[in-house]
Amino acid sequence: MLVVRELIPIILFKMLVLQQLFNLSDEEVEFQVNDRRTFEKFVGLGVMNDIPDSTTVAFFRERLRKANVIDELFEMFESYLRDQGLEARGGQIIDATLVPVPKQRNSRQENKEIKANCLPDGWNESPKRLQQKDLDARWVKKMISITMVIRKVFALMLSTVLSDAL
Repeated sequence: MLVVRELIPIILFKMLVLQQLFNLSDEEVEFQVNDRRTFEKFVGLGVMNDIPDSTTVAFFRERLRKANVIDELFEMFESYLRDQGLEARGGQIIDATLVPVPKQRNSRQENKEIKANCLPDGWNESPKRLQQKDLDARWVKKMISITMVIRKVFALMLSTVLSDAL
């Protein structure tokens, strides 16, 4: 291991903090510290360092429990955060999966009404149909048009700067 031996308990404690905050198992915390640059940075390791494995994390936690200091350490950590004006809130890492969905087939009139923030006629009467429609789907088109405007402005600025330089 490329880590100085005195830093190993601090690294392991930081892994326990991540484990508690994100509700991770021993194996998951090892994986996340290996996978996420932010976790790796929080723990204090770089790309070239070896990450402690899940067994090491489990043994470290057990040693702290047997010494009856784990609760005290976490209370000291939380107290330090409070003194700095911070609060540690727990969360959970969720793996998002993208799935294909059916394309919306709206008439031109329905699309005009949707763009005007109105619900097309008859959609209220069919909750299942309304459930299948994404009324906010047009934001992607807005972002594409904004991106195109930014590109055009940038191209105009670039051509002005180049013509002035020449």
